[in-house]
Amino acid sequence: MKIKHNKKRNTAFVFESLMREATVAIIKGDTQRKEIVVKIIKEHFKPDSILKRHLECYRSLYENQSLTRETSEKVLREAKMASRLIDPQGLFKKQTDLINDINSDLSPSVFSNFVPNYKTLATIDQIFCDKVAPKSRVMLENTIVENMTKDSDPGQITEEIDDVTVKCFVEKFNEKYSQTLAEEQKELLTHYIASFTDNAVSLKSFLNEEIARLKTTISESSEHEMFQNDPDMHRKATQIVEKLDTFRKTEINDEVLLTVLRTQELAKELSDGSNN
Repeated sequence: MKIKHNKKRNTAFVFESLMREATVAIIKGDTQRKEIVVKIIKEHFKPDSILKRHLECYRSLYENQSLTRETSEKVLREAKMASRLIDPQGLFKKQTDLINDINSDLSPSVFSNFVPNYKTLATIDQIFCDKVAPKSRVMLENTIVENMTKDSDPGQITEEIDDVTVKCFVEKFNEKYSQTLAEEQKELLTHYIASFTDNAVSLKSFLNEEIARLKTTISESSEHEMFQNDPDMHRKATQIVEKLDTFRKTEINDEVLLTVLRTQELAKELSDGSNN
């Protein structure tokens, strides 16, 4: 008998959906909504909480790529064991609390957000369910193991931001922006959302490299004849580089994010211009 999947009780799906909700709020400049989403994430997925431990069981299966089959099968066994050790009644209660907070503080529409890897998350949820028939469980597990052994796609992280996010960004910054975000802009946004749960470790690492790249691009472009013949443009280019330098000692916030996003677009235009 096929077990009906309840996505509201799929811890990983709800978490990913909240991440996307926060992304859209940031791009729209809706600080109030972003803060509500972040508060919910921090409250329900704090370290050592039941939901965080349950989420890690999912993550160990859908975030791993390019593993050997033997390693994938070991990870799968450990994830199933860790999931079984979680108190089911306690988990159900915490999921209920999370669902109630989303419904009351945000909107039930959060559960309708598009999550690209929804099918994978649903498959993992079935694997963790003790009511699935043995044959079905084996087939589901084989599907997950196959996914874990596939070569990772370098562009996968950027695909997490859907067309709605792109549209919101274009509406907010539509002076000279194209109809899609550059890959580095998508990657920056993804790291920023992930920073809510990993103390911004991956975001800081990405920003250090990205700011260095942007400074180099703008500095090199400022030596171009077009800048040399226009003192105002040259001055502004210098100011941008100086502003980027200050971010190394500044707490990462929405202002920093938006400034880097704009600078990424400028750097892209400068690079395209030099190539043409």
